[in-house]
Amino acid sequence: MQRRHLIQLAAGTLAAPALARAADDKLRELRLDYATYSPSSLVLKRFGWLDEDFKSRGIPVKWVFSAGSNRALEYLNAGSIDIGSSAGLAALLARTNGNPIRSPYIFSRPEWTALVVPKDSPIKTLADLRGKKVAATKGTDPYLFLLRALHTVGLKRADIEHVSLQHADGRVALEQGRVDAWAGLDPLMASAELNNGARLLYRNVAFNTYGFLNVREEFLQQHPDEARRVIGHYERARKWILANPTEAATILADEAKVDLTVALLQLKLRTDLSQPLPSQEHVKALQAAAPILLDEALVKPGSDVRGAIDALVDTRFAAGLIQA
Repeated sequence: MQRRHLIQLAAGTLAAPALARAADDKLRELRLDYATYSPSSLVLKRFGWLDEDFKSRGIPVKWVFSAGSNRALEYLNAGSIDIGSSAGLAALLARTNGNPIRSPYIFSRPEWTALVVPKDSPIKTLADLRGKKVAATKGTDPYLFLLRALHTVGLKRADIEHVSLQHADGRVALEQGRVDAWAGLDPLMASAELNNGARLLYRNVAFNTYGFLNVREEFLQQHPDEARRVIGHYERARKWILANPTEAATILADEAKVDLTVALLQLKLRTDLSQPLPSQEHVKALQAAAPILLDEALVKPGSDVRGAIDALVDTRFAAGLIQA
């Protein structure tokens, strides 16, 4: 009896750490962002589908607003959110510089940025930006778009006076005449265009990198089922938007505090929701964009940007969750 008791005690002692690890691994709270540049996130937050699902599993959901890719990526790097939305090139910049994220889902293919000038601006071409003040939010697609645009006419960041402002402040600075141009972001850009007569100086949809849903690598490893469940809800939101574009634009207008016409411009004319599964198309887009990170010294010399692309774009994780 004593021997049996000792065996049971030993077995219990061995099992205790495993049980403790299982308890530690249980997700206590899901933290993710929502953003006006990610309509699917707004739909999910409005309808509460994701909240209800996770609540039924005893997991509360915390929504955090991201004003731009830079904020979403800062929150991910700090571990204050688990899942966040950003532009693809901004995500690559962050990954190359050590932010441990992977991107298993594409929430949109947008034309969400362009270079904007006031309606009466004497600036007519990209070359006219030499020596001018240009507002752009560092670490975001509009900022990287600006740099790529300048390179097309032989200009670099040093050839302009970059004014680092968050997106909304950049728009205000443009309207107040404190900057000559602004690397805009929808829906703010669409609002400036429709309501204030702002002019899009330079557009290039190929320089707008995709909307990446980024997940902290640790979260993806420890909670793959929960990550898949989130992606499943993003898929539900994507399909709902495709079936109900005007209703989705109304939600965007409410959240962004813009006119419905502005939201419709962003959602119907500048947002493509047709390719949610990461693929070689997204890898190639980042490979084409990556040289700007080295040319403008946004990453350390010798950084393995191609390796960072391979580590970032997860083409397999969501494969079974997405249907045409």
